Amino acid sequence: MATRTTRAVGSRSPTPRSSAPLTAYVLHRYDWSESSLILDLFTREQGRLAVAAKGAKRPYSQLRSVLLPFQRIFVSLGKLPTGEGAGDVQTLRGAEWAGGAAMLTGAALFSGFYLNELLMKLLARHDPHSLLFDVYAQTLPALAANDDSVTEAALRAFELTLLKEIGVLPDLSLVTLTQEPVAEASRYTLLAEAGVGAPRGGEGQLPGSVLIGLQAALEHGSIPALQQACALALPELKPLLRALLHYHLGSSVLRTRQVMRDVQNLER
Repeated sequence: MATRTTRAVGSRSPTPRSSAPLTAYVLHRYDWSESSLILDLFTREQGRLAVAAKGAKRPYSQLRSVLLPFQRIFVSLGKLPTGEGAGDVQTLRGAEWAGGAAMLTGAALFSGFYLNELLMKLLARHDPHSLLFDVYAQTLPALAANDDSVTEAALRAFELTLLKEIGVLPDLSLVTLTQEPVAEASRYTLLAEAGVGAPRGGEGQLPGSVLIGLQAALEHGSIPALQQACALALPELKPLLRALLHYHLGSSVLRTRQVMRDVQNLER
């Protein structure tokens, strides 16, 4: 089993910049000055990027209606002039809406920010993950579904893909310690430090048939197939994946999850 990851702490050396527009989503935005923003972008071509959007907060700026979360956009970038920024922050030269689903609202909004927080904390900058980008894009519409099972299956499929992409998900079709094939009729647990193995007590369990199906869907790369495989064991899968994520995040509660709990408590 892979050891605890620290991928998001550092960053890879930036790859050569292309003048071609990048396909992106805004993960988060920070105030930079009275009129400008620093954006955390998730791009298909270059991974996570820090971008300075000068003048984006001005009332007449065309960027105000474009730089929104959960909306696919095309961006063109350049480097910050020497002395204006630190690290690998680039300037936003232009941005336009690339089409896509409607804005998320209500509970779906919390789920969307949950995905964004995972990406910001677990992905290093300048580390492209085109498959994960595509899964993110396909997950967003599912969050707005009126069917809770559809939404939950989409979230679990995203979590599995993310763990696989950052290299910390074991082969689910093999017992990690022995590398023996998982038996369909047996039950197994999934632990951050031990991988796939026999349950040892009060740990969550999954049927071997479900693990085999999940691994096949991950290898095939079909998002609908992975979501369907997740739907077969939603109650069991959720706590196991959350435990893996929290282990690699190094924290037990994400900000988004805590805010959601606070809101739910206020509504009671």
